Amino acid sequence: MAKGGFRGGMGGMNQAAMMKQVQKMQQEMLKAQEEMESKTYSVTTGGGMVTATVNGKHEVLALEIKPEAVDPDDVEMLQDMVIAAVNEAMRKADADANANMSKLTGGMNLGGLGGLF
Repeated sequence: MAKGGFRGGMGGMNQAAMMKQVQKMQQEMLKAQEEMESKTYSVTTGGGMVTATVNGKHEVLALEIKPEAVDPDDVEMLQDMVIAAVNEAMRKADADANANMSKLTGGMNLGGLGGLF
């Protein structure tokens, strides 16, 4: 072992300061997650016939279907519009979560931590 023993640390960074910084980032991530979960995202498809609203927890909060979209002879078209609206609303929620995570981490890839949102 080198004279003076192992000093530890990462590039001379004080471990206590590093832990404090990690705890601060964890708090910011939890706050951001709570904010994301409370946001809502709405998407309209089919020329305004179907609107889906979801939250950041990927829960469908509302589904509005205009009466003129209901055609008993073409139920498949309505199903497609509903699926498209819900899927696009979910993509909006995911894109917003990823953008917010990127802001928090300064663009660092934290591996599995991105799945928190």
